[in-house]
Amino acid sequence: MNLYKINNPNPNPPPRQTKFQPACLTNPFCSQKACDTSLSIAARVAALISNMTLIEKAQNLVDAANGVERIGLPSYEWWSEALHGVASSPGVTFNSPNGSNFSYATSFPTPILLGAAFDDPLIYQIASTVGKEARAFGNYMQSGFDFWTPNINTFLDPRWGRGLEVPTEDSFHAQSYVSQLIPGLQGGLTAGPSKQIIATCKHYAVYDVEELRNSQNYNPTQQDLGEYYLTPFKTCVRDVDVGSVMCSYNAVDGVPACASEYLLQDVLRDAYGFDNEPYRYVTSDCGAVDDIYNQHNFTDSFAAAAAVAINAGTDTNCGSTYLQLNTSVARGFTTNATLDRALTRLYTALFTVGYFDGQPKYDQLSFSDVSTGAAQSLAYTSAWEGMTLLKNNGVLPLKKYNKVAMIGPWANATGQMQGNYQGIAPYLISPLQAAQAQWGAGNVVYAQGTAINSTNTTGFVAALTAAKSADLIIFLGGIDTTIESEGHDRTNIDWPGNQLDLVAQLSQLRKPLVVAQFGGGQVDDTALLQNRNVHALIWGGYPGQAGGAALIDVLVGKQAPAGRLAITQYAGNYINQVSKFNPNLRPGPNNVGRTYKWLTTKAVLPFGYGLHYTSFKASWSKKLQRQYNIADLVSSGYGGYGKSTKNDASSFATVTASVRNTGRVASDYVALLFLSSNNAGPTPRPKKSLVSYSRAHDIAPRGQQQVSLPLTLGSIARADVNGDLTIYPGDYQLALDYDGQASFSFSLRGRPTIIDPLPRQRASYNYTVPVHPQA
Repeated sequence: MNLYKINNPNPNPPPRQTKFQPACLTNPFCSQKACDTSLSIAARVAALISNMTLIEKAQNLVDAANGVERIGLPSYEWWSEALHGVASSPGVTFNSPNGSNFSYATSFPTPILLGAAFDDPLIYQIASTVGKEARAFGNYMQSGFDFWTPNINTFLDPRWGRGLEVPTEDSFHAQSYVSQLIPGLQGGLTAGPSKQIIATCKHYAVYDVEELRNSQNYNPTQQDLGEYYLTPFKTCVRDVDVGSVMCSYNAVDGVPACASEYLLQDVLRDAYGFDNEPYRYVTSDCGAVDDIYNQHNFTDSFAAAAAVAINAGTDTNCGSTYLQLNTSVARGFTTNATLDRALTRLYTALFTVGYFDGQPKYDQLSFSDVSTGAAQSLAYTSAWEGMTLLKNNGVLPLKKYNKVAMIGPWANATGQMQGNYQGIAPYLISPLQAAQAQWGAGNVVYAQGTAINSTNTTGFVAALTAAKSADLIIFLGGIDTTIESEGHDRTNIDWPGNQLDLVAQLSQLRKPLVVAQFGGGQVDDTALLQNRNVHALIWGGYPGQAGGAALIDVLVGKQAPAGRLAITQYAGNYINQVSKFNPNLRPGPNNVGRTYKWLTTKAVLPFGYGLHYTSFKASWSKKLQRQYNIADLVSSGYGGYGKSTKNDASSFATVTASVRNTGRVASDYVALLFLSSNNAGPTPRPKKSLVSYSRAHDIAPRGQQQVSLPLTLGSIARADVNGDLTIYPGDYQLALDYDGQASFSFSLRGRPTIIDPLPRQRASYNYTVPVHPQA
C-alpha cells in the first residue's frame, strides 16, 4: 500500500476537528494591548473597546458578532442552546455522519418531566453533564461558550405552548430548580470569573403566552410580581450568580421588557445585584428589540428602539436592530459610552470562560466527555424518576403477559420524545423498541391507530385487530410539539383528535388496558379516570433519548414510579373561566384563580399528585416550635432597600418527616411540604403554598427513611400590595403531601416585617426619544 496515496478514499470522511484557540494566542490579535496579561481584565477590555470604531462596536453588539478583522478579533456567535442537552441553534453545529465526533450529545427529558421528579440533586447532576458536554463542544468550535438556557418562566396558563420547557407552575419550585441548575451548568456555585459555560435565565419577565407575544402588554399586580413572576430570576441573579439574563418579547406595565429601566436597572441590577460582578450581561430575545418599534409601537423608529434598549441595559441584541446604533448615536438617542458599557460586560463575560486566555480547568474537555456511560445512565434515570402514576387499578406493575399490543401515536415515538430545543441524540429508544426487548419482537404487535390530532378513524380497525390478538393493551398518546410549541399555544386542554374515541373502543375489549400519556401540558383525563376498563394511567412528559426504556421498565416494575405532577391538571372548561392574557393569579372577575394556590374550582388532578406501587405512612420526627417572635427571626426590620440583614433566602428552620414504606415494593418517595394560614396576611390568602420538598430514594418494604425539609424566611413570607415579601403574624399549618397526610400548627407573633422589598416604579423615566407606553 502506498502510504502517500489512498486510491479509494472514504467518500464521506469524518469532519476534521479544530481545537479552539484562545483569541490572545492567535495572530495578529495577540499583539493587542487587550492581550497584555500584566494588566487587569478591566484594563484589557477597555483597551480592546478603545481600538474599535463606532460601526465596529455596533457590529459586535448583535448575537452574530462580527469581530474586528483589522485587529484580528474573531467573530463570535452568542446564540447557543442547551435546554435539556446541547441543542441545534445558530451557535451549535452537529457534525455528520452520525457517530462521528460531535455528531450528537446526550438528550435528557424536557424540564417539565425533570420538575416532576422533585429531585434537586438529580437536577444538579444533569446540569453538570450538560455544562460539561457544552464546554466540550465549545472547545472544538462546535458551539460558543455561552448558552441561552434555562427557561425559568413558570407554567401559569395550561394552554401555554412552551410549558414543556419549564419545570413547574410553582415559583418556589422554580427557584429551587434553578438553584441547582445554574451552578451545575456554570461549574459550581463559586465559579464566578472562571466558568465552565455562561448560563442565561430567560425570559425576563411575565412571559407565559405565545399568542401575540411580540406585541402583548401585561399589567400584573405588584403582589404577583414580587411573589411569583420575578422570584426565579431573583434566585438566578442574587443567589447563584447566573452570567446572563434574557429579556422577553412582551411589555410589562406598558414598556417592552427589553426597554424597561424598571426591570433591567431598578430590579435586576440595583435590587438583585446583577451589577455586583462586571461579567454579567443582558441579551434580548431574538427579534425583541425590533419589536419595540415594529410590534409595540413604543418608539418611532428602529434606531430609537435600539437606543431605548441599550440605554435600559440590554447589552446585546439577538437580531440586527443594534446594527443601527451608529445612527442612534449620531442622532443623540444614545452615547458611545453606553455602547462601551455594553461591550465591557460582554467581553468581561468572555474572559470568564477563557475566550481570550484559555482556561486550564475546562480546556481539556473533548468529545470523549460527551455521551459517556454515566451520562447515558443519567438520561435513563431522569426519565423514569419524573414519570407520574395517575391511576392504577392493580394492573401495574405488569405481571407476565404472552402477547402485548402497542397502540397509539406515541407507541413508536423517537424524535417526539425530545420535545423542542433538542439536539441530535446518540440514540432514541422508542416505547415499541423497548417493549420488543422486554417481551420479544414476536410477542409485540403494533398499530398506530390514529395520529395526535386526527379525526380519521381508518386506522382503528388495525388497532382493534392488534388489540384483540393480545393479552395486554398499552395505548400511548397525548400531545406533542404539533400541539404545543414555541409560537403556538393550545386552543383547548382536552385530549386532541379522536384518541379518546379509540381508547374507549379498546376498553370495550375487556382486556388489561394501560394508557401512557405524553406531552408537556396536561390534558383533561376525566374520561380515563372514570372508565373502569382503563386500568392504569401514567404520564411521561417528553422523556428524551431513553424514554421508551424508562417507560417499559416502570410498567413492568423494574423501576417504581414516584413522580409528582408539577402542574395542575385542570378541567377542560377552565379555558372558558380565565383569559390566558390575564396575568393575575388571585381570583377575581372572569378569573377563577391560577395555579393550585388560587384555583377556586375543582382540579381534575391537583399539583403534587402521584401514586406509587406501594403505600407510605409519614409522621413527624422534628417539628417547629409552637410559637416564634418575628423580631427574633429577623434581626433587623425593613429600613429601606438593602437595610435588612436577612432576606427571603435566609434559613428559618428544618422539619423532619419519618417516611415508612408500608407496602411490598421498594420505592422512592417525594415529600412535599405545604404551608397555609386562615388569618395571616392580606386577603385573599392562598389555599396553600409549597415551601419545601425532598426525594427519598429506594425505601425498602417495611423500611423507613428520615426526610429533612429545610425552610427559609421566604417560606413564611407573602407579598404585600407593593410586592414586598413580608412575614405576617398569625396561625399557620404545615402539611405533608398534597392530601395533608401529616400536619402540625405553629404561630408567629409580633409586627409584620418586610424581609425583601420590591423596588417601586419611578413616576417617570428619562427616555432620550419620544415613547408611547401601551395601555
